Amino acid sequence: MSTQTPVIRCRNVWKLFGANPEQYLKTMPAGRSYEDIHADGYIAGVKDVSVDVGRGEMLVIMGLSGSGKSTLVRCFSRLHDITGGTIEVEGQDVMALSEKELIELRRSKMGMVFQSFGLLPHRTVLDNVAFPLEMRGQNRHDRRERALEVIKLVGLEGREDYFPRELSGGQQQRVGIARSLAIEPDIWFLDEPFSALDPLIRREMQDEFLRLQEMLGKTIVFITHDFDEALRLADRIAIMKNGAIEQCDTPDQIVLKPRTPYVRKFTEEIEKSRVVHAGVLAKPINGTAVEGDPVAGDLTIHQLARQLVGDTRDNLPVAGKDGALIGVLNRQTALDVLLGDG
Repeated sequence: MSTQTPVIRCRNVWKLFGANPEQYLKTMPAGRSYEDIHADGYIAGVKDVSVDVGRGEMLVIMGLSGSGKSTLVRCFSRLHDITGGTIEVEGQDVMALSEKELIELRRSKMGMVFQSFGLLPHRTVLDNVAFPLEMRGQNRHDRRERALEVIKLVGLEGREDYFPRELSGGQQQRVGIARSLAIEPDIWFLDEPFSALDPLIRREMQDEFLRLQEMLGKTIVFITHDFDEALRLADRIAIMKNGAIEQCDTPDQIVLKPRTPYVRKFTEEIEKSRVVHAGVLAKPINGTAVEGDPVAGDLTIHQLARQLVGDTRDNLPVAGKDGALIGVLNRQTALDVLLGDG
């Protein structure tokens, strides 16, 4: 994740639904709970949320139905006007934009993919993918060339003339992704795009998505209610409950150090060794005696299991991707993650 100025900067954002939400928020006592707000006749779709999304980062927002995750993302793109707080996208206060400026921001910077594929049934794959370029006013030749390019990118080459009814669910989802990519967005919002797919196709789509992200390096906000999917895709995970973010952290830290009972519940069935990486557990060397070959910091404890069980060293040196030492891994600490601390 980049350390530059965040692409999306969200500060103390509220989205209340009710009769007069702006006035209610102004007079609402501090510390009002979700239940108290509901008792007052309002629903806190988003409750005092502050979060940043860095350039090239994949932030996964997860939670149960009704937790506020989709509402928050719709606030990012101002599909919902917020009740309070500020949201900046590429340094622009989205609530201060005129309708024309907002449309231009969405057209030039943002791509959106939703659970319902929303394909036009009477149009071919090629025409579906080219549709947003047509709406932008791009000429026929250029939009066709761009559509063919992204169709190939998502693995649908040869199916350009198929209609949606002639495609599988996974292929239809790829068309939706290609259509979103056609406008070359810097920021990509995906709202449970794979949840309607069966498990095998879903896994394939996750693989495809990771491949695309490796190639394109987009800034992505991805919504899911599936914790395994979140762990697999995310640079960071934001877990929401009742409109608020309970914890926003890397997958390793979410699993190792859940901050609330609610987050702990999400993680209790997860096999930590498959999520936690050696580099995360590594401590500064600080004079610790280390010997032998280092282990790779980007390997999970599960991937290192055989070596950890058979190694006799108390401390194992850990190397980064460039081969330079980044710290030392205590073998017993790693075994506790692998086997449970007993």
